[in-house]
This record gives sequence, C-alpha cells and structure tokens, in this order.
Amino acid sequence: MITIENKGGSQDGNKNNKGRFEIEEIHDIAKDSSKIEQNRVKSIIFAENMAAELIIIHPQNPQERLIHQVVECLRKGGVIIYPTDTIYGFGCDIFNQRAIERICHIRQVKPEKNNFSFICSDLSHISEYTKNLPTPTFKLMKKALPGPFTFILEASNKVPKLLNTHKRTVGIRIPDHAVPRMIVKELEHPIITASIKSDNLILEYTTDPDEIYEEYKNLVDMVIHSGNGGNVPSTIVDCTGDEPVLLRQGLGELELFL
Repeated sequence: MITIENKGGSQDGNKNNKGRFEIEEIHDIAKDSSKIEQNRVKSIIFAENMAAELIIIHPQNPQERLIHQVVECLRKGGVIIYPTDTIYGFGCDIFNQRAIERICHIRQVKPEKNNFSFICSDLSHISEYTKNLPTPTFKLMKKALPGPFTFILEASNKVPKLLNTHKRTVGIRIPDHAVPRMIVKELEHPIITASIKSDNLILEYTTDPDEIYEEYKNLVDMVIHSGNGGNVPSTIVDCTGDEPVLLRQGLGELELFL
C-alpha cells in the first residue's frame, strides 16, 4: 500500500494544471577569469500555473481512467515523468518533435546527442522502428523481455526522422512494470524514454517520486507516483553485430538468457 501526501490536489490524487507550457531558447554569455563561454543554451519554460499534475497510479493494478488521463496528456504534446522496472524517467510521444526537444532542454543536451530509447508494450511494436531482427536476437529479446534491459538495434529509416538525428540505431525497452506498458498500449505506439539523473554523487538516480515532483514540477506537465523507484538502471545490450555485446551492466543479468 502506498501512503502519499496529497499536495493540494483532489481526492483521486490529481493536481489541476491549467497552464500551457511554452519553450523559449535564450543565449547566455557567461564570463569568467579565463574565457567567455558563448551561446550557452538554456531552456526556460513559462506557464500560467507552474505546477505539474501529480497522479497516483497503482503499480500493479493501474487505474484505467488515470492511464487514459496520462495518454491524453501525451497526445497533446505533454512531457511526463513515469515509473519503470528500474528508475523513473522522462517520457513523451515519439511523434511530437517539440515534446522531444523539451526533454532535451530539461536534460541540457542537444537533440542529436541524446541517447533516447523507445518504451514498447510488447515485441509487436518494434518492427516499425527497427530493421529485420536476426532470429537469435529475436529469441534473446523474447526470453529477456519484459525486463530491465535496453536492446540496441539497427533502426529503420523512420527513426532518424522522428528523433532528428543521424543515428542509425535505436534502444528498445519493454519494462516489467504495468504502468508504462499500459500507457503505451492505449497510446498505440511507443513513447520516448530518458532517465532522470540525480545531482547526488552517491545516489546517481533519484528514487523518491515526491522529490522528483518537487524538482521537476515546473518543467514537465505530469508526474506519475507509483511508489519509490530503483537506483540501478537497465542493462544495455548491443545487438547490432553478430553477437550481443554488453555495453552497461545494470539490473538485468544477461547471462540468464544466453
């Protein structure tokens, strides 16, 4: 059972947010004793009502009406923070370029340098966004997913256009968590995912959704609270070659599925 303080919202765990976000880029020239740092891009988000919605969704039995509310936010170009089987992440509709740019601004990285992955509800989603998978790769993914893995695959021609990048690969995630899978299933296509990093050097990833809300409530449109997240990211496996290559050891144990 999750006990959460209601931060001024209605009894069903929602916070009202009537403001619409707009993003403007400004160039800041910062001076120091040795050099001038020019054209440093910052993201400034303005809203009539700055607070994002905070929605409490049960992690095992997500409420359908609240999942529908999240999907409507995504369809309107919203940026959300949501739980996975590893850590909390930023998400948006893969077909909304402006929402993708907003996530890039929040994370302070250029779109072409962002390592986005797609959250899918099952393997049937991926054929539109990847090239044909070799049989061993498909069998490996079928055994390991849903689970705490990100599989790097050769991207279809559609992906560079969606992400405004020249990269020819895409990360695929099917988390073992009901909330993101239900969101994607109702949306009927994948969402972008990008991890939330903490400034704390000891705790690399922020785990407390209340803290996440306080930190990002003026930057996103919705935060989903499904209890504390983990602080170990997904295991990243490169499947673009003849054999799978472990790029990052995370929560998933690849050896169990080889």
